Amino acid sequence: MLRAAVPYAAYGYVSLVGVTSRLRVHGREHLRQAEAAGAFIYAFWHQRQVFFTWTHRGSLATVLVSRSRDGEMIARTMTLSGINAARGSSSRGGAAAAKELIEELAAGRRVGITPDGPKGPARKVKPGVVALARLSGAPILPLACATSRRLVLRKSWDKFHVPLPFSKAVVVHEPLIRVGPGDEDAAKTAELEAALNRAVDTADRLVA
Repeated sequence: MLRAAVPYAAYGYVSLVGVTSRLRVHGREHLRQAEAAGAFIYAFWHQRQVFFTWTHRGSLATVLVSRSRDGEMIARTMTLSGINAARGSSSRGGAAAAKELIEELAAGRRVGITPDGPKGPARKVKPGVVALARLSGAPILPLACATSRRLVLRKSWDKFHVPLPFSKAVVVHEPLIRVGPGDEDAAKTAELEAALNRAVDTADRLVA
């Protein structure tokens, strides 16, 4: 019963953070370009995923979530926020989840990936997101969320951020990244890492 209640408590908490915080959106033109493309891929570091469930609530995006017990709680919380989950990771259920994401993109919908999740190393893009962009033809929209007040779980592998109420909050979008058939994986991986780190640095500066 306690585990069943956790997603509702998490959803209520994130909603409290959202309604008590002053949110700004930076790089909205990049978001508009992604929306004009139809299908696209949100990419954001695992560390910043909590506030995504508020800033992108109701988007009906399908986000890749691991098949762990923690992943189950995250998936249920996202469902309450109007965000779907594809369950899988590089170590478990990855092929089935990738197939689901490709089908979502082929249908003109948006998906989301934390390219360093679920276990790191932190801020290192794994190859899945670049491969997904190449196979689907969908652009990647790098983004970051930040709040001025947050709890940092310093013993976690990525120093995970838990946003706190009554914050200044921001979402930062970077320019779209496209992966063509002739593009090298290493180059596009480095380009995405740099974009995500710029987004984080900008977001943190804007809420400082």
